[in-house]
Amino acid sequence: MRNDFSREDWDTYYSRKRVIQQWTQLHLLNSVDCRKVLEVGPAYGLVTSMLVNAGYQVSTLDMMPRAFAQPDTAHIIGDLCKIKGEEISGFDAILCCETLEHIEWDAVPGVLAAFHASGTRYLVISVPYMAFQLTLDLYLNAYTFRQYFSLKKLLARKTFTPEPPGGHQWEIGYKGYPLRKWEDRLEKCGWSIVTRDFTEHCRSVFHLLKAK
Repeated sequence: MRNDFSREDWDTYYSRKRVIQQWTQLHLLNSVDCRKVLEVGPAYGLVTSMLVNAGYQVSTLDMMPRAFAQPDTAHIIGDLCKIKGEEISGFDAILCCETLEHIEWDAVPGVLAAFHASGTRYLVISVPYMAFQLTLDLYLNAYTFRQYFSLKKLLARKTFTPEPPGGHQWEIGYKGYPLRKWEDRLEKCGWSIVTRDFTEHCRSVFHLLKAK
């Protein structure tokens, strides 16, 4: 277990616009019957804490020791690209959000297949979504005015430039990575789509999947 982040790190990472990502994970998970959950890539532990306090039995998985002291959940250290189904068996659901885009596109099917081979019934997954979309928020009262505007367009014609290892290697919506192709990949790896959802500020596509 590590404790190498500050309050400022926490505040920066879990920003106003990002917290909807964490809420969406629990919202989708709460729509199915499950109790034991494996959370892949727990970051600073906000989702882990939410899951524990919502009554789930939680284990986490990452390449490094857990970066937070509480909650003190079971933790698996392993390379996601090398994990075997039997190493992560016994869970009702797996959460893998904002994680798969950090590995090579061609390595993703192996990970999805390992999740399926684990015997878990449900998978909640999210990746960046950069296809055409428009976001417009406006808040006004007698003391405050706040607005947010974002427009993404024409990225389907643009080639995604992979970041250095550890960064994003691909994003849905760029040339060669349409949503249809991503969903075909999910289906071919043994998963059926129960729910598709989007988050607007951090621009991600979420899927609640059920093992075929």
